[in-house]
Amino acid sequence: MDDAHDAHDVGPGGPAPGFAHLADEVLHEGHVISLVIGRYRAPDGSTFTREIVRHPGAVSVVALHDDGTVSLVRQYRAALDRELLEIPAGKRDVADEPPEVTARRELVEEVGLVADRLEPLAEFVNSAGFSDEYSYVFLATGLRGVDDDRQGLEEQHMTVERVALADVPRLIAERRLIDAKTVIGLTLAREWVAGRPS
Repeated sequence: MDDAHDAHDVGPGGPAPGFAHLADEVLHEGHVISLVIGRYRAPDGSTFTREIVRHPGAVSVVALHDDGTVSLVRQYRAALDRELLEIPAGKRDVADEPPEVTARRELVEEVGLVADRLEPLAEFVNSAGFSDEYSYVFLATGLRGVDDDRQGLEEQHMTVERVALADVPRLIAERRLIDAKTVIGLTLAREWVAGRPS
């Protein structure tokens, strides 16, 4: 591939002065990700390469119930060969779909919930050393139940668990919550609740 990759808008600052992305050579084009050798120019004019995983991006949702609990999913993660307890999430794999729409869709698909309100909590990059995956995390409130619509083998076998938001620091300390988006989302949701007028 000769054309430079269109990078995500990664917030304030933009590209680093003096560095330039020149091209990608695609090594593998998968269902979700691509593995490329990216070629870059440094400020001194020299060129260098990096192995990069190109990813469409993701959304995740903290589903906060009125009783102070959150709905989490326990699902198998093949890369780790273990189950993880996570907030509902999904890939941004529908072209031009706004992140908020993807988040609402994933909330229904995975845990069978519709939210009256959806608020952005944060945007973040997951593994900037080798991947361009860009993630959005939302807070969903005013929840009501609907039929779920789980996709894929892992989702079909996952379970939904309600966890008290107040228990999150202990669950992190006990390493029962180790997923990055989950730690970020739940920590920010606790701050949101703490800052709410009583």
